[in-house]
Amino acid sequence: MREKKYMNLQKHNRVIISGGGTGGHIFPAISIANALRKIEPETEILFVGAEGRMEMEKVPAAGYRIIGLPVAGLYRSLSLKNISVLIKLLKSLNKAKKVIREFGPDVVVGVGGYASGPVLSQAGRMGIPTLIQEQNSYAGVTNKLLAKRAAAICVAYEGMGKYFPSAKIIKTGNPVRQNFDNLKSLRDEALSFFSLKKEFPVVLVLGGSLGAGSINTGMSENIDKLRDSECQWLWQTGKYYFENVRALVSLSFSGNISVHDFINRMDYAYSAADIIVSRAGAGTISELCLVGKPVILVPSPNVAEDHQTRNAEALSTRDAALLISDNVASKTLVDEAIKLLSDKTKRETLSDNILKMADRDADIRIAEEVLKLARK
Repeated sequence: MREKKYMNLQKHNRVIISGGGTGGHIFPAISIANALRKIEPETEILFVGAEGRMEMEKVPAAGYRIIGLPVAGLYRSLSLKNISVLIKLLKSLNKAKKVIREFGPDVVVGVGGYASGPVLSQAGRMGIPTLIQEQNSYAGVTNKLLAKRAAAICVAYEGMGKYFPSAKIIKTGNPVRQNFDNLKSLRDEALSFFSLKKEFPVVLVLGGSLGAGSINTGMSENIDKLRDSECQWLWQTGKYYFENVRALVSLSFSGNISVHDFINRMDYAYSAADIIVSRAGAGTISELCLVGKPVILVPSPNVAEDHQTRNAEALSTRDAALLISDNVASKTLVDEAIKLLSDKTKRETLSDNILKMADRDADIRIAEEVLKLARK
């Protein structure tokens, strides 16, 4: 039983949503919040993220309050810097406990990212129901530990019983930014938005919100092939690579390349695209399944347990996407994209199969599970 001093006496449900770090965690979290408000408009929602991370900007922009913790990730190599990381973790645990006491949530939701661990851990100790939203096909260490106290675990892939207690698992799919049902009707508007021409196909290249080194290198080292190809390239570089790429494209006089650090209108980007090159984050894959365009996935190797490769294989083994390993992407990516553009049959096969894997209304299903726990 929850201790009396933590009990909620307010009329409306209160929910903490914790996590972030990248768009792949933040946008699903915002989707869950929006779904909660859609079902029960009076639901009070507080986000908890990591100080200095992307969520501290994106969440307020979406209209929600957020509190930051000083938490940070461990360095993989042996480093004295990990001492400061552990100190930040202890501070974050203390702050998370204080935030939970003051806000008095009925339920706490973890979407992954640095802040999820301290917040869900403290909520579990305080007897507050927790829900884990596991996006990937391979569960990380933190979520496996948090699952012991979790009341429910929402997943997007089959076979997650090898990581979590089967009785707690609910297959909901991953929430995405929107349903993308109107992409065909947006195409002319989208092409105009990015100053692209109707008569040439478009390759959309995405490296996540922060950027992808191998994808950007593969594109940059083949800038002449991009310029001379009979297609257009809509290229999101990520903020760390943008200035260098923009200078390179300008020097090469490549009028068929549109470069952006971050694309806010993803509905336009998806609408304009004939094929898509992307990392294999779980949230991105869920969006791509709804979009239904031919996809080339380049999984990042710089993630826990190589889970992006496992995500990508869930599609590639079903002929729903092409998979290019990160270590060869710089040499083969551009050629494979151009090759796919010329193979109509392959594009149609990939498109048909990826659409079969789409999970719709995942945000609503997760929100309903959150509210079930809150009402208890």
